[in-house]
Amino acid sequence: MTSPTAALGAAGVSIWLDDLSASRISSGNLRTLLAERNVVGVTTNPTIFAGAIGRGEGYEERIADCASRGLDAADTVIELTTNDVSQACDLLADVYADTDGRDGRVSIEVEPGLARDAEGTAAEARRLWDRVDRPNAMIKIPATEEGLAAITETIAAGISVNVTLIFSLERYRQVINAYLTGLERARSAGIDLRTIHSVASFFVSRVDTEIDGRLAAIGSDEALALRGQAAIANARLAYEVFEQAFDTERARLLLEQGAQPQRPLWASTGVKDPSLPDTLYVTELVAPGVVNTMPEATLEATFDHAEVTGDTVRGQYRESDRVLSAIDSLGIDYVEVVTKLEKEGLQKFDASWDELLATVDDALRAAR
Repeated sequence: MTSPTAALGAAGVSIWLDDLSASRISSGNLRTLLAERNVVGVTTNPTIFAGAIGRGEGYEERIADCASRGLDAADTVIELTTNDVSQACDLLADVYADTDGRDGRVSIEVEPGLARDAEGTAAEARRLWDRVDRPNAMIKIPATEEGLAAITETIAAGISVNVTLIFSLERYRQVINAYLTGLERARSAGIDLRTIHSVASFFVSRVDTEIDGRLAAIGSDEALALRGQAAIANARLAYEVFEQAFDTERARLLLEQGAQPQRPLWASTGVKDPSLPDTLYVTELVAPGVVNTMPEATLEATFDHAEVTGDTVRGQYRESDRVLSAIDSLGIDYVEVVTKLEKEGLQKFDASWDELLATVDDALRAAR
């Protein structure tokens, strides 16, 4: 029988694992997930690496080597994380080749502290790209206002980008514009557009966590009936934005010249509310050409019992509009919610980065 994860692939959904560590690579676990769970990509972020390095997980010898070479904590973090990403890229090289670069991707994020610094973000993106030195890497850049210029500059340099921390439809439109502008600049520079790929990571579960809390505080029957619906409605409308944006004359001209659409990626797909189905943000967001990046628990739940019934996004746009309008009518401000979520997302990554630096600094001191 076809597994649910295989059914997702058949429906046009690429499964990327939202986790990476040295031990996941060395133990053969990542290779197993590629073979048995239909995983075709990997994403990382500061929180993931802070957890992995904080737990050890195969980093002791490499940290000792960095200590012997006199590296500080920041340089050691770059050494460890880019090494992991390079090795994962090698494991996914066949997938990358078989899919003409659509999948087989491994993402690594720029330092979170640069999120409000466009020039610094673009420079860090170039440094990480050069350090990983693999064509199937992707550099993650947060979709802050300042990040938009960095996205354009990085794409214009021919570097593939995973745009992260997108919560709002308006910011998503700006991200697509930044991508298209970067492609136009790359074309003018003589760069082969076929070599540039990008995904736009639209965050899902955090939207429900924030809005459902506000609905519960209101407490009316109408409010409570809307719980667990906002995130899916928001993501489905993002897919409508994607369809519209890449059906314009501007986009079609670039596509005819070899450019690739910037695929929507569903991020933060682990369900936070135990009253909701644990595969909700997988089965309700199936559409052609999307990526769903899953933590391992969500991946295993999907493989075990998800019911994949085909496209669950297109044809749902007007109902999604109704859901967000109903939430707005209760006094929950969409713009205020998504602005708050972006700010909190950056704060969480900053905190994880600081934790990571402190953990590595302690390990370096011990090794010396």
